Amino acid sequence: MSLIRLTGVSKAYPPPAKGADPVIAVDDVSLSVEAGEVCGVVGYSGAGKSTVLRLVNALESPTAGTVEIDGVDITRLRERELRTLRSDIGMIFQQFNLFDSRTVAGNVAYPLEVAGHPRAEIAARVDELLRFVGLADKARSYPEQLSGGQKQRVGIARALATSPRILLADEATSALDPDTTQEVLTLLKRVNQELGITILVITHEMDVIRTLADRVVVMENGRIIESGEVFDVLSTPQHAATRRFVASIIEDVPAGEQLRTLHDRHPGRIVTFTVRDGDVTQSDIFAALSSHGARFELIHGGINDIRGRVFGHLTLALTGDADAVQRAIEAASAFAPLSEEDIRG
Repeated sequence: MSLIRLTGVSKAYPPPAKGADPVIAVDDVSLSVEAGEVCGVVGYSGAGKSTVLRLVNALESPTAGTVEIDGVDITRLRERELRTLRSDIGMIFQQFNLFDSRTVAGNVAYPLEVAGHPRAEIAARVDELLRFVGLADKARSYPEQLSGGQKQRVGIARALATSPRILLADEATSALDPDTTQEVLTLLKRVNQELGITILVITHEMDVIRTLADRVVVMENGRIIESGEVFDVLSTPQHAATRRFVASIIEDVPAGEQLRTLHDRHPGRIVTFTVRDGDVTQSDIFAALSSHGARFELIHGGINDIRGRVFGHLTLALTGDADAVQRAIEAASAFAPLSEEDIRG
């Protein structure tokens, strides 16, 4: 049974003006997240991804459909029951949402205080969590004394305070620089792998998906337009919006003006090979080309590591005797199921 399951969920808001149509934020969305999984929901602004998150933690009620947590339809729960449910769901935010008047330790302790835990238990749990996120030496500091990355680590520690089974991350790295983003993503990996916590990540950054998620859901205009294992979606995106996201982190096959520029800069025949995990290696391609006397230069693309699996496009400029170049290409493309695309102008 899925830990999180949305079935036929829609969310409509009242019309913004008299005579206008209702605003459909989420439109007939069905998705499931398995226990222990990291699922990423990606989409541009207005895609409906943050509304999905608010439906999961019952901050919003669906207009239609059901939202289940561990088999329980939370749309039928009373407010008191929802408060109990939320203690099993941690939340981290883009803007950290820390209390400026509280110390780091005080921020982490807050949900435990609200839940009525004994002081000694709270102190021990706060110490444990600050060590886990690497901020034991900042317990008495205030948020204004911390960097953005440190603030987000406090936010993660606070979200873990009640030992939730689910962690919801709403654009958790959008306010951070690239290096700090990687540090936070590494910490979230530890949360998932060492604590076994299921994570639902909302983001518009495909690199976050590549680094952290096991599975990705792509949304546009309130609907899911594509979903699947991260490697499958990144290596063979089907929808135009997904391809735009993937192009932000993976060099695609050159075309149009980019291809013409490559032709202007590099003499010879330009070809592209697509390498997909388990098919063939760069070394196989290069060895086949060299064995037939063709000279080659990598001019575009490269190999990407996606959760331990490789994928990429290798665009090469081949020079030398025309017959030798043709034989070299035939030899390299014989590595079935190697995909080779001749993109000569």
